[in-house]
Amino acid sequence: MNKTLKIHFYLKKRGTYVSGDLPIYLRLTVDGKRTEFSTQREWDPSKWNQKAGRATGLKKEETRQLNSFLETLQSKIYEAQRELLNKGIDVTANLIRNKLLGKEEIGKTLLEVYSHHVQQVAALVGRGYAQGTLKRYKAALSSLEAFLKHQQKGDVPLRDLKYQFITDYEFFLKTVRNVDHNTAMGIIKKLKTIVRQCVANNWIEKDPFISFKIRIHDTNRAFLLQDELDRIIEKTFLSDRLTSVRDIFVFSCYTGLAYADVKKLTRADIVTGIDGEQWIYTERVKTEATTRLPILPAALRILEKYRTHPQCVNEGKLLPVISNAKMNEYLKEIAERCEINKELTFHCARHTFATTVTLTNGVPIETVSKMLGHRSLRTTQQYAKILDRKISDDMKALRNKLDSRSGDAATA
Repeated sequence: MNKTLKIHFYLKKRGTYVSGDLPIYLRLTVDGKRTEFSTQREWDPSKWNQKAGRATGLKKEETRQLNSFLETLQSKIYEAQRELLNKGIDVTANLIRNKLLGKEEIGKTLLEVYSHHVQQVAALVGRGYAQGTLKRYKAALSSLEAFLKHQQKGDVPLRDLKYQFITDYEFFLKTVRNVDHNTAMGIIKKLKTIVRQCVANNWIEKDPFISFKIRIHDTNRAFLLQDELDRIIEKTFLSDRLTSVRDIFVFSCYTGLAYADVKKLTRADIVTGIDGEQWIYTERVKTEATTRLPILPAALRILEKYRTHPQCVNEGKLLPVISNAKMNEYLKEIAERCEINKELTFHCARHTFATTVTLTNGVPIETVSKMLGHRSLRTTQQYAKILDRKISDDMKALRNKLDSRSGDAATA
């Protein structure tokens, strides 16, 4: 953002001044706000051009030296202004003054630190971070740059990060960027990670997130009921592409593996478990948590079906997985063909495993959490659904129990 910068050198009179040289002061004005300080030089008022702010009598060496000094000082002011602008820092008269006097360093800026973190994540993809994590960090950085531009700022010093900055950022995300609450919280959570690093490095004295609470609203995660899943399994497709996408989706429904985890599966990930049955031993791409799960018959049949598939043989993979975007595109078509009025995505399969396939059939949530590769049980609880069928079965058992007691009491 361009700001008006004015530079003026003048002689400052003391209250008790009678005669003699006066100190030369520099007045800096940026957008109407000014600061003044001494140049550590003095000059005779009778040989001073007040309008030009320069010494007169150019034929004298002393005059030329003073004016040369003032010109150099003025050049340093413009240089300091350019440096601040290049860093995207909001230029003020005090910032320029402090930089000239060497009293205060500019310090690190928010985008500088954030960009460095994103570069580190990029370098560690596959060695601690997933490609999707990098993509989300880049998107969050882009939204932060847009927010600063919206505020007519190129960047901000870390010392300027306050609670108000975070709340303004949240408001911007929800209004200007039009993202929902949970998405906004996810973006702000990444900013919080950066800020915590700055606090740990003593680049920020006080954590602006101390009073800001990141709250995620509960959402209804799409999943399939058993009859909907059966409808997809039993549907005959003439297209090979829809058939293979359906099979891979169903495989995920019976294993709970995410798209990235299914895509990377190889024959080496299939082992004989403690029970003598076939198990999958793998690490989740997203969290690097170890996942160990028995392979249910429905999933085993799909693996056997694609054992000799050319793509699987050539690439050493278990299933011929295509891009996630194409998978989700074809799943929408599958949903229409099967008359399922839900947004069918690959992640829906993971929800279906957690709810319809396991929890609804009485598998303890602790076991489901382990199979999903979650580090915390709280994460699994987001997937857990108490379905109408489960409620009906539980209440039916209670009803029968109460009826039995009533019958016993009547015959007593």
